[in-house]
This record gives sequence, structure tokens and C-alpha cells, in this order.
Amino acid sequence: MMPSNKSVSAAPVSQFTNCWILKNHKLQREDLWVRDGKILNPEKLFFDEKRPADIQLDCKGSILAPGFIDVQINGGFGVDFAMATDNVGAGISLVSQKILSHGVTSFCPTLVSSPSSVYHKVLPQICIKNGGPDGAGILGVHLEGPFISKEKRGAHPEQCLLTFEKDAFQDLLATYGSLEGVCIVTLAPELKRSSEVIQELTKRGIRVSLGHSMANLSQAEEAVRQGATFITHLFNAMLPFHHRDPGIVGLLTSDQIPPTQQVFYGMISDGIHTNPAALRIAHRAHPKGLVLVTDAIAATGLAPGRHTLGQQVVEMDGLNSYIAGTKILSGSTARMDTCIRHFKDATGCSAETALEAASLHPAQMLGIEARKGTLDYDSDADFVLLDDRLHVRATYIAGQQVWRQSSFVL
Repeated sequence: MMPSNKSVSAAPVSQFTNCWILKNHKLQREDLWVRDGKILNPEKLFFDEKRPADIQLDCKGSILAPGFIDVQINGGFGVDFAMATDNVGAGISLVSQKILSHGVTSFCPTLVSSPSSVYHKVLPQICIKNGGPDGAGILGVHLEGPFISKEKRGAHPEQCLLTFEKDAFQDLLATYGSLEGVCIVTLAPELKRSSEVIQELTKRGIRVSLGHSMANLSQAEEAVRQGATFITHLFNAMLPFHHRDPGIVGLLTSDQIPPTQQVFYGMISDGIHTNPAALRIAHRAHPKGLVLVTDAIAATGLAPGRHTLGQQVVEMDGLNSYIAGTKILSGSTARMDTCIRHFKDATGCSAETALEAASLHPAQMLGIEARKGTLDYDSDADFVLLDDRLHVRATYIAGQQVWRQSSFVL
């Protein structure tokens, strides 16, 4: 029996053919069907509507993978999210448009430790929104600091760092001004009264990430029990692994994690921040928790020279970016697709595993895997076409092409 007209969309159906689809953790030779910005179940189309595709697109043997999700990106192409206080919208629009060529379809603009006045001015200007032809979607803001360790501050300016005082959560609210649109907060769990902050953020659906920290393993485990679920750029800006107390790194194999809770961890797989051996260790210890992040800064996409990261001046020398006058690394200038290829080469993992570390895993960490990070039926039709070496050929958001390589035509 045919469904009523009210339940049948008149929107055109697109069928992507001659492709390998990343589905159920495997690359499968099948077509992808899209309508109304969603992945469509072709069986329901055939049997319920008895309808063929309106548009057929030959993908020329491409891999179709879920769109990449970057949960830690500080800016790029001359834009520093923590410095663009007068016109944040224009800066975010530029970055969101440029990263489409990297295969990124949604991201979390990240603010490094800054004066309270910066948060009060910038945060109200960043809105969660869907992606489209104008750029990747915004999932929410990642606030990296300022409640972090001075000893492990990395590129964060010491004068901006804060601790929690008597009313810890009110201190945090006073600093940021608002938590509207915030989806991740990075803090150091060893700070006094951090537990109550973690609990309050978790109650509000905000992911708590542990990072820039001197925490030992027991402190990290307690933070997870309170609700923390993420680790900011594993190995970087934390105590190094030690066999008697592995610190935050030990969360990857801890037996003190609640069985209903999974710990995810970000890794900057740019060939600079993390040795290939460290990538392999982390991946083999806890493969399902690995989330690739770029930690991209304003210098991304620009020529070597001096740029900014929040309140700091950054010197870009080749692929390396340092706080000017030091050898302190200050974020990355790598593309997400570059990080995926490097991760695959360094670990010897499958293409499926590498692609899911930039799509499925960040979606799971944010709790949005029902609509992002997969090509399952009814999920958002955000996907990337890649060649067999994982170079981006085209990027789609809601089933519409938003970027393509000039030499590639569908």
C-alpha cells in the first residue's frame, strides 16, 4: 500500500553510484541515496514509493566517507578566533568556507586562554548553525582554558590563567559570561574544586576535556567518574607517561572507568606534535577512543612568518609553529585530511579506521552520532569523496556539493 501524499517528499532523490561507502566500519561497494539532506534507505524508496532516483551521479570509483568533524581548531587563513573580537562572524565564515577543501563539514571553533573580556565579547557572536555552500557547520565552541595548569600551559599565556575559588562554577560563569553555544571545556582536573565544575558542566550537556594538566592517574580517574569524557591533545601539555604513575595517559587502559562511560582522546597527527611511535601506542591501547584534531591556528594556509594565537605571537617556520622567541609548539597548521593520511601511514591502520577517527569518533564524543559521523540511513548527508590515497575530491553538506577539486567532475 502506498503511503499518503503527506508522508512522501517531493524533493528529488540523488543516487551516488560507482563508489565505496564507509558503512558499519567497512568500505562497501554500494550506492548512496540522498533526499532532503538525509541519507535515504533505498529499499523503502523502492517498495513504499516505487520510485527511481531523479539524479544519478557517477563517483568514478571514489570512497564516500562521512564528513570530517574537527573539535579543536583555533582559526586559520589569518583568522584567530580568540582575537577576532570585532568581527567574529566574518572570521568564522572565512575559516568555515576554507576548510571545506579539507573535507571538514562541521567543527568546534576553539578559544585558547584569554582575558575574561575576550570571552564576553566573542562568545555571544558565535552561533551553532548548519553547514552549507557558505561553509562547514558550527557544532559549538570549545573553550580550552583558562582553568589549566601553569606548569603545562604550553602556548597559553600565563597571565590569563585562573584557578577556581570558593564558588567554583560561578567563577567559571563569571569568566566566560555565558555557556550558551559551548560544547567542550578543557580544564586541569588537579585544580581545587574542579570536581564540582565537571559535574555542573556535565549536567548541562557540555563535554569536559582534561588537558594542559599536571594531573596524576588517580586525579584523572576521579575526573572521569565526575563526568569528564575527553582528553585534549594526548601526550601534549601533560605529564609524560611514567610506569609508576602514567598520569592522564593512563586513562587509555584504566580499569577504574565506569563501564557505561567511554574516554575519548584527541591527537594532533601532523608529524610534528606526536612521534609516530606514540601514535601507534595510543591507537593500539584504545583505538575506539582516538579522535583526530588539527589544533589549527591562524597561520594555517598562510606563508611562514609571524602570526597570532590568542594573546601570543607565533613564529611559523616551515610546518613548525612556535611561540615567538621560544621552541614551545603553538598549535598546528595541518589540514584534517593530511592528519588522516599521516595517522594511517604511521599506525598501519586501515582506511576505514583512519576515516572514522575524524568522523564517527568525534561525533560519538559529542553525542551526535545519530545524525553526524556516519552514512547510516536518516543521518545528515554530510560526506566526502576521496581517492584511494585519501585525498579529498569533493565535499558535500546536506547532499549538496559545497566544494570540489577543479580536475574532478561528477
